[in-house]
Amino acid sequence: MAKRVGVDKWLFGVVLLLVLFGLVMVFSASAVMAQSSLGSPYPYVANQAKWAVLGLLVMVWLMRVDYRRYNNPRVVFPAVTVTMLLLVCVFAMPGMNGAHRWIRVAGTTLQASELAKPVLVLFLAYFLQTRIHQMDDWKGTILRAVAVPLLFTALILKEPDLGTGMVCMAVTALMLYLAGAKTRYFAVGAALAAPVLYFMLFHVAFRRARMLAFVNPEADPRGTGFHILQSLIAVGTGGIRGLGLMEGRQKLFYLPEVQTDFIFANICEELGLIGALLVVGLFVALGYRGLRAAFLSTDPFARFLAFGLTTAILIQAFFNMSVVLALLPTKGIPLPFISSGGTSIFITLASMGVLLNITREID
Repeated sequence: MAKRVGVDKWLFGVVLLLVLFGLVMVFSASAVMAQSSLGSPYPYVANQAKWAVLGLLVMVWLMRVDYRRYNNPRVVFPAVTVTMLLLVCVFAMPGMNGAHRWIRVAGTTLQASELAKPVLVLFLAYFLQTRIHQMDDWKGTILRAVAVPLLFTALILKEPDLGTGMVCMAVTALMLYLAGAKTRYFAVGAALAAPVLYFMLFHVAFRRARMLAFVNPEADPRGTGFHILQSLIAVGTGGIRGLGLMEGRQKLFYLPEVQTDFIFANICEELGLIGALLVVGLFVALGYRGLRAAFLSTDPFARFLAFGLTTAILIQAFFNMSVVLALLPTKGIPLPFISSGGTSIFITLASMGVLLNITREID
């Protein structure tokens, strides 16, 4: 197949649109609260813009780095080791809101679990590329393939961060399915995971409260049901066309974490159904171009890498929007490219640089 002269311009354009749209919405969501608490409307968007620019520079650089360089044990295993160490180091840091998810260095906050997702994809792409015809070997292939994802997930769950842990396991399952793993292995995995998930949802106090609030948020509208109800009010208020950019009301001390976890609710309120469908459409376009690159690639490593990087973003976006629309219980998962969060946008844009480099190899 002929080598593409440049990267996939459609995918590149979609990424740029998502980043620019995200900066606008972060400012819209955070300006009033930032003015009230920090004395300026710009701190959140300025921090997001800084990381977005750095991420775009790294993306453009990685677009030019041959993805085959990552197909090397001298790259894969150090990346896994460093990620593992970072996931352990978070527990030595002071907690925030009852969780240990962040590493603070020189005034900068880094979230190690964001790095875990692309590194997990890299490891699985490297490991599975030569084992496509050995997927019935549960000891030599399946157990070894899931070892690193399970270790990553166990550490992430300990933080605790159930949402990101579920994203990691969902990406792992999809990549194993792409490699041709037998259905019975997924059944066994689900059976083993079910008791753990049940315990974490119903025997951990704050998650049990979230589950009960998800089932009946009106039972405690000022407590556990507050997030869901305020999110639904924002979504419903927006209607078809929305109240207008910067005109949202729920962000004014009602909707919690409006610039991060619930930014999609602010989009729905200010830009309405039209704005929400625009966001969904951009993610659909990104998914189409990313999965197209995966399935058109003749290199198994590139196929797994492109598939994993794309599905990780799509799953995260699906979880975030579903929480906002009360289709899933509340989880702390940001909306890729759009939610405020320096580590998230930087790592996501770096991943897009690798994906864009892969698109050079297809028609």
